[in-house]
Parts: sequence; C-alpha cells; structure tokens
Amino acid sequence: MSIITLTTDFGLKDHFVGALKGKIFSGYGEAVVVDISHHVDLFNVSEASYIVGAAYNSFPQGTVHLIGVDAELTKENRHIAMQWNGHYFICADNGILSLLTEKIVPQKIVEINIHDRLPDGATDMDAFVTVACHLAKGGLLNVIGREITEIKQIHDLNPVVASDNKSIRGYVVYIDHFGNCVTNISKKQVKEVAKGRDFDITFSTKTIKSFKMGYSDFTVNERFSLKDYEGEKLAIFNEAGFLEIAIYRSNPCTVGTARTLLGLKYRDVINVVFK
Repeated sequence: MSIITLTTDFGLKDHFVGALKGKIFSGYGEAVVVDISHHVDLFNVSEASYIVGAAYNSFPQGTVHLIGVDAELTKENRHIAMQWNGHYFICADNGILSLLTEKIVPQKIVEINIHDRLPDGATDMDAFVTVACHLAKGGLLNVIGREITEIKQIHDLNPVVASDNKSIRGYVVYIDHFGNCVTNISKKQVKEVAKGRDFDITFSTKTIKSFKMGYSDFTVNERFSLKDYEGEKLAIFNEAGFLEIAIYRSNPCTVGTARTLLGLKYRDVINVVFK
C-alpha cells in the first residue's frame, strides 16, 4: 500500500482538491490518498508545518506527504523533496520543512528539477504530483532532483529561553476547530528548562496557574461536577507535545473558546514562567 497525504490551503469550495486527487490517480491508480487538511490559513507556512508535524507520524513509514501551501515556484521558493524520519515530504522551500528538521536531521533533501520534462502548461501541483507518484511507487529522490544540504529557515517565531532560564517565550502558531490555541513551546523544552520547577502560563494580562494533564482534569466531588467547569481556561500539552491554551468544553456558540474569551490570535506571545 502506497499512501500520499495532502495538506493544502485550497479549501473545499473550489475544484482544486478534487482535481489534485484526480491527477494523483491518473499518475498512480493504486495510490491511497488521505486528506490531512485543506483549511490551512492562506500561505501560512507555520500553521502548515504544525499540522503536518502533528499528523505525519500517525502514518506508516514510506508515506509521501504533499504540502500545497505557498507552493508557487519562484527564485526565492524552489521546489524540494525530503526524506525525513522514514517519510517523504514535497513542498516549496518556504520554511515549512525547517520547522520539522529542528528536531530530526533529514536523511536526504533534493531540489526538484523535473519541471522542464513536464508537458507545456504544467502547474506547480503537476510537478508535486509527478514527484509524489514517483516516490509512492518506490522511486529514488536522485531521479527527480539534485541533492542539497540546506533549506530555507524560519526563525522569527522560534521559542526563546531567557538567559537566566526563568522563562520561555513562545507564540501561538495554530488555532484549531475548537478555538484552542496551540503554541510552539514543546513539552520536551519545558521539561529541560524547568528541571523540576513549577510554572505559570502568562499572556497579555492573564495568567494560568494550574497546569492540567487533560481537558477534563478538574476536581469532581459532591459539590462540583464537570459541568460546573465548562468555560474554565486551562493549559495542557496536547497529543503533538505542544503547550495548548484551551477552554473546557469550548464551543463558539455557547461557552466560547480560547480565541474568543481570552482574545488570543496567531503570533500572540505566550510565556512559561518558572517559579
């Protein structure tokens, strides 16, 4: 079984996603195509990187991940394919993959150079589909590109540890369907800096003092049921291992969400302050 996943900012109103799948099946009819997300904020490479990073490891090694976000081939953004942690990733060199490779060194990266071999009028997605089908069939990276060692880096949103190790400053990089605000501060980083110390979460003028092990980690007794805690703010490490600010039982139509009730938005600063 050869799996090709799709992550794009195309949305689902237009024909783009359906046409993309049709091209994959035309190139490799046996491929299994899985949608990760088509609702990435337009051209938001940080959000795309978080989504792919959170999802890819649920798939078997050898899976090909096609990322169609800010994918236009330009002098600044070449097209690349990368073998990393047993998976393949195809996208523009716009910083998306640099956020992944901070954690694990790539096995191989190539700059895709097959564009002049494609039919006249071929699009950027046609190039990605050709590479994806080639890799899904077991083809080698060297056939579709020239090996490179460096890719474009994104540094402006990297979490920063204070020089005195008393805090970590990170950023909201993703807001999910529930309005939960995911930061780029990892559980691993907090553990390494904390060295056993407790910590508070601060942002704007607000503070969260109690860290939860899960969304429902509240005290339940004869006086208080979980229903009584609906609308309470909380901080957890999510399944992807990143600090998340949430509202218990968040719902934009009833109790509200972390985005609406706490006023958080993409790129807002979040601090972990150690005691």
